[in-house]
Amino acid sequence: MDWIRAVEDAIAYIEEHITDDLTIGRVAAEVNISPFYFQKGFSMLCGYTVGEYIRMRRLSLAGSEVLSSDRKVIDLAVQYGYDSPDSFTKAFTRFHGSTPTDVRKNGAALKSFAPLHIKLSLEGGTVMEYRIEEKPAFKVIGMSRIFSYETANTEVPGYWDEVHVCTEKKSLMGKYGICFDEEMAGNQFRYMIADDFRQEEGFGKCLEEYEIPAHTWAVFPCRGPMPFQLQECNRRIFSQWLPSSRYEIAEGYNIESYSNPADFKCGTQDSQYYAEIWIPVKVIGFQEKM
Repeated sequence: MDWIRAVEDAIAYIEEHITDDLTIGRVAAEVNISPFYFQKGFSMLCGYTVGEYIRMRRLSLAGSEVLSSDRKVIDLAVQYGYDSPDSFTKAFTRFHGSTPTDVRKNGAALKSFAPLHIKLSLEGGTVMEYRIEEKPAFKVIGMSRIFSYETANTEVPGYWDEVHVCTEKKSLMGKYGICFDEEMAGNQFRYMIADDFRQEEGFGKCLEEYEIPAHTWAVFPCRGPMPFQLQECNRRIFSQWLPSSRYEIAEGYNIESYSNPADFKCGTQDSQYYAEIWIPVKVIGFQEKM
């Protein structure tokens, strides 16, 4: 898949529908990418989440309208997706540094945020380690919660702390962190902290069972302190590996596989700590026979 073209097409769609009720699911569907992977790839390539980009573009356009028209603040608030004049004014002030009233009455300065244009830049010829594996279906057991794409980076680590602190769930080691978005159509995805399925663990512990379907997986090793090495590996997957490989993402799963921190002197901060990112893939243009 040409990720650069996909993101450019997504940006064009956002610009054409900037005042519509845009969701990550809707934008991702326009470029035929799983919402989870679209959000991840967009952030890696652009430096903003999809929500941040839409919000800043709307506030930039709203600033121009405040300056060039006499439209009421309540009308601008509704047009640019805010529930009330107060919430619009607060967001406007955080972005521009001045209220709409200050802009109109006192000529306060505005900030402009132009549409993004993605350019492919050549980086040093670095080697990226990966392997392609055919994995049969396997069952996991764990706990899951629904997260917003916008806040997941801070909320998911908190969820791990919550699960590990909870005494009745201490038997859940957390071998896997699994993202599912095949069921989601909006701005959310399901995240599961899981272990390989063991029948005896399922009784009396309020744990969920789930079967991961058989897939071809691209497996990327990550060595070093977490979460930096995991984040850097993700960045390289979307900025280097996917744009140049013969594979595209096949399903709405993303799995992070973790070693036992107790096996390393400094735990997850050890220089040799090992984790993997698993992405379900298929050869570009390949279609399964019905």
